[in-house]
Amino acid sequence: MTDPSPLLEVIEYPDLHRPVLLMAMHGWVDAGGVASACREAIRSDTDDCLVARFDSDRLLDHRSRRPTVNLVDGVNKSIDWPSIEVHHLKRGGKSDLLLLEGPEPDHEWRAFTTAVLELCASLGVRMVIGLGAYPAAVPHTRPTRLSCTAGSEELTRELDFVTSTLSVPAGVQAVIEAGAAAAGIQAVGIWAQVPHYLAAASYPPASLALLDAFGSLSGSNFDTGPLPEMALATRSRLDELVAQNPEHVTMLEQLEVAYDDLHDLAGRLPTGEDLAAELERFLRSREA
Repeated sequence: MTDPSPLLEVIEYPDLHRPVLLMAMHGWVDAGGVASACREAIRSDTDDCLVARFDSDRLLDHRSRRPTVNLVDGVNKSIDWPSIEVHHLKRGGKSDLLLLEGPEPDHEWRAFTTAVLELCASLGVRMVIGLGAYPAAVPHTRPTRLSCTAGSEELTRELDFVTSTLSVPAGVQAVIEAGAAAAGIQAVGIWAQVPHYLAAASYPPASLALLDAFGSLSGSNFDTGPLPEMALATRSRLDELVAQNPEHVTMLEQLEVAYDDLHDLAGRLPTGEDLAAELERFLRSREA
């Protein structure tokens, strides 16, 4: 076993069976908090132990991610520092599950990626899976559509998700995904498409879809907890709000046509910015 990176403190090397590493870091694209809700659902259904922690002093800018001071009657009792850690989520299933969580690093992405991949090699990780969500021109009245990125063309063909050809800014999870593929580890990113008029709000239906897809890929089953009921309540509330305004009904119908036909109807649709601004104003006015 090689010496760990100076960025990494290994607490223990657990005995693992065909482990999968879940990447669910904070701070990158997570429309509607979908990936965060999925991560919390997974954690709530498992017991966990700390496997390793990274050097947050080197990786994080504490002026943008400040620690928390805990005061009791004016006395400074403790400081809680932001941390980047890997946990072993203990549960039954075909594979053991590791979770990489914490703020996305501000510095040393290449060194951080190398440290993550060295830990993966030491623990025998067979697959790396990242979670995320982004705003898209999709309606809340249809099932959540999932997109994927992967380390190889062969793997994308095995996945029943939407793929795209484009150049976009990368998060550190994409960097780890590329590095894992180069190291011979299967790597997949799963992305939930969230209606852009709900990108700033909680959207449980997408979290539920993301959790189901992750479970299928990792070979694990999870208790979905309150997510199904929350998804139904969200759909009912949105249906009621939209139905009260004919213009919003029309826009929703156009999104449904685009979703169902899978054609480029951009010329007949309002822009994402227009739709988001109008419906967000409408929803805020209803809550006031």
